[in-house]
Amino acid sequence: MAVTLSPVTRRRLAIFRENRRGLVSLRLFLVLFILSLFAEFIANDRPLLIRYDGAWYAPVLIDYSEDAFGADLLPTQADYTDPMLRDWIEAKGWMLWPPLPYSYTTSVKDLATPSPSPPSWKNPLGTDDQARDVLARVIYGFRMSVLFGFSLTAVTTVIGMAAGAIQGFYGGLTDLLFQRFIEIWNGMPELYLLIILGSIITPGFWVLLIFLLLFRWMNLTGVVRAEFLRGRNLEYVRAAQALGVSDTMVMWRHILPNAMVATLTFLPFILSGSVTLLSTLDFLGFGLPPGSASLGELVAQAKSNLQAPWLAITAFLVLGSVLTLLIFIGEAVRNAFDPRRLPA
Repeated sequence: MAVTLSPVTRRRLAIFRENRRGLVSLRLFLVLFILSLFAEFIANDRPLLIRYDGAWYAPVLIDYSEDAFGADLLPTQADYTDPMLRDWIEAKGWMLWPPLPYSYTTSVKDLATPSPSPPSWKNPLGTDDQARDVLARVIYGFRMSVLFGFSLTAVTTVIGMAAGAIQGFYGGLTDLLFQRFIEIWNGMPELYLLIILGSIITPGFWVLLIFLLLFRWMNLTGVVRAEFLRGRNLEYVRAAQALGVSDTMVMWRHILPNAMVATLTFLPFILSGSVTLLSTLDFLGFGLPPGSASLGELVAQAKSNLQAPWLAITAFLVLGSVLTLLIFIGEAVRNAFDPRRLPA
C-alpha cells in the first residue's frame, strides 16, 4: 500500500534534499552507522567461517571449545589467535577471517615497536598503550556512542514531550508546580551525583543511561510547553473540546503534530550532545566500565600518551567528524521545518 504524503511534507523533503551538505551528511552517517552495526563481521579476533574436517563452523556467531577441532585439544573456549590451534585447523581445512582480525579487546602480538605502536599495514591506526588495535576500538566505540546517543535521545524526548504537554495544556497550578520542580531538579549537581554513584556500583550501559535520563528529559520540555500553551487556545482545539473530545485525544491529535515541528529540529543537536556527553564521562573516568570500546577512552589515551600523536589525531578526527555530520543534518532538518520556507 503506497504511502501518501501531504503537500507540506513533500515540500519539506524537497527543501531537505536541496541542502546538499545535509543530505550528503545524512547518507554518510547512515552508511557508517549501518556498517558499525556489523562490527563483529568487520573487526574480530574470531574467524567468520571455518571449514574443518568436512564440517562447517561459524565462530563469529557461536562459541566453540578447542576439542571441537580435535579430541587431543582441551575443552576450553577456543582462542583462534593461538598459533597451535590455527595450525591444527588449517591442517584439515581453512578459516575465513574478517577484514580486521582484531576485536576491541584483542592485544596485538608481535608488534615491531613497544605499544603504543604507530600506524602500519598490520594496524592502520596503530595501537594504544595496551597493544589494542585503535581502528577496531574506533569501530566498536562509534557504535557504542551512537547507540547510547540514540537511546538517550529517544527516551528523553518521549518523557520531555509528555511533561511539556501536560504543563502547557493544563497550565495554571499544574504548570506552576511543574516549573518549580524543574528549576529545583535542574539545579542538582549531576556530575557529583554520578561520582557518588560510581563509588557505589560500576556504571554500565543501562545504569548510565537511566542515570542520565533522570536529568536530560528536560531538554525539550520548555519548547513543547510553549507550543501547547499556544495551541490550546486555537479555535479548532476549543471546538474539539466543546464536542466532548477527551483531553488526551485533543493533545495527541490536534496539538502534538504542531509541537513536533519544533521538536524535530532539535533532535539532531540533542543526539550530538548525547554522544559528546558519553565521550566526556568516559574521558573523565565516570562513564562505561574500563576496557569498554569508547571514543572518550581514546581521548584519555591520547592525553596520557603525548608521545603517540596518532591517538590524538584519530580521536579528534573521529569525534569531530561525527559531531560535524550530526550538526549538518540538524541544520538541514531545521531549514526543512522552517515555516518561512513553506508556501503560504
